[in-house]
Amino acid sequence: MIVYNVTIQVDHDIEKEWLEWMNTVHIPDVLATGCFLEGRISRLMVDDETGITFSIQYTLENMQKLEEYQEKYAQRLQKEHADRYENKFVAFRTVMEVVGKHLPG
Repeated sequence: MIVYNVTIQVDHDIEKEWLEWMNTVHIPDVLATGCFLEGRISRLMVDDETGITFSIQYTLENMQKLEEYQEKYAQRLQKEHADRYENKFVAFRTVMEVVGKHLPG
């Protein structure tokens, strides 16, 4: 399993509107591509004067699904976000492979 992680810091003044838009528009649009199994958004539990940091994690079956997303959909979806929140965020992306999963008990 692959995890596509987007770490993004948003300005304090857009946090509530940005989070609402991410949960009701952007993340559902990303999932609607059919490339991902699920998506999750988390807020980092740190105080930072420059902004509020979130991690959006999408899971995929394999790297081929990520390549499909990047080739067909990523540019448009990232542009929608960038146009809407120009100069109000910074972001970087990482790709991870799940090499173990553990449950209690």
